[in-house]
Amino acid sequence: MERTGHTKVAIVGAGHGGHALLDLLHRVPSIEIVGIADRNPAAPGLQRARELRIPIIAEVPDLIGNHGASLIMDVTDDPEMETYLHAHRPPTTDILNGSSSRLVWELVQHEFKLEAELLQSEKLAGIGSFAAGIAHDINNPLQLILGLAENLAEERNLTAVHEQANEIIEAVKRTSAICRDLTRYSRRASPHEDVLVPVNGKLDEALRIARYASSFHDIEMIKQYQPSAAVTGNPDELLHVFVNLITNAVHAMEQAGGRLTIETSVLNGQVGVRISDTGCGIAPDKIPEIFEPFFTTKSPGKGTGLGLYNVKTIVDKMHGVIAVDSQIEKGTTFILTFPKGEPTGQEGLS
Repeated sequence: MERTGHTKVAIVGAGHGGHALLDLLHRVPSIEIVGIADRNPAAPGLQRARELRIPIIAEVPDLIGNHGASLIMDVTDDPEMETYLHAHRPPTTDILNGSSSRLVWELVQHEFKLEAELLQSEKLAGIGSFAAGIAHDINNPLQLILGLAENLAEERNLTAVHEQANEIIEAVKRTSAICRDLTRYSRRASPHEDVLVPVNGKLDEALRIARYASSFHDIEMIKQYQPSAAVTGNPDELLHVFVNLITNAVHAMEQAGGRLTIETSVLNGQVGVRISDTGCGIAPDKIPEIFEPFFTTKSPGKGTGLGLYNVKTIVDKMHGVIAVDSQIEKGTTFILTFPKGEPTGQEGLS
């Protein structure tokens, strides 16, 4: 699908520099990479282009003349190529090469590092709200283990010993699962390349984590999943998106309870995710501001104002769209739409 209002970039050179540019620029929503060319058919950037479904153009004249590029980025370090591009570029097309291309690469890379730090800071700030739920969920199996261990100290019946030992094992497994979920969530988002992420599994993982931050008491839970829903992206970042939206939905229903509905759909090459609550809603004049940094409707000390800003940043990076429909005292629905993910040979890493 053609994206209007975007900078259309053609990359000449698919060596390590071209490969790095592909990895960075394809995540910028305002940039459309119209194609990449290299004289070497085994250049590493060409395989990455195939994975990202970026057109590979056999000849440089075709790339720069027939694909509507407004910017050509030359990463070949070839003086002859530089001369050729300047002589044959369309009049409305700009060229970056040499140190200029390197500078753009470093600036984009720096921006992503800053975004990663902001995301990690907001994530760790929210971990404090998990404390009560974590303590409760860990204390229950610990008390069970203590009671069973005291019984075992005097138990002489071998069958009873085996039964109680098995109960202790299960209690330890439950505690370990809590620690594993929280460790995975709190870690810094992994820098690996985007992979195919099963959306339904990631939503269920987010639900487990959100329960530590919010009370699900008096909340009805409805899940309507499309089995084949999968997107391409960073699984750690997508988990953060879902935890944030689910936690916000439950917080909106803290006073009177309600219904939390989570739906996924697959239609026309798009994956949809809807997270709906029947809570307090968002005032119409506030909706345009909710994705702005440091804006929050929560009381002082209960929100960083970075949650929905980070959510939108991640969704944009995945070339998705996020929208919100809300009515005061009736509830809020967040609607996320992503391009449908396709197998890339890196499945199962999420």
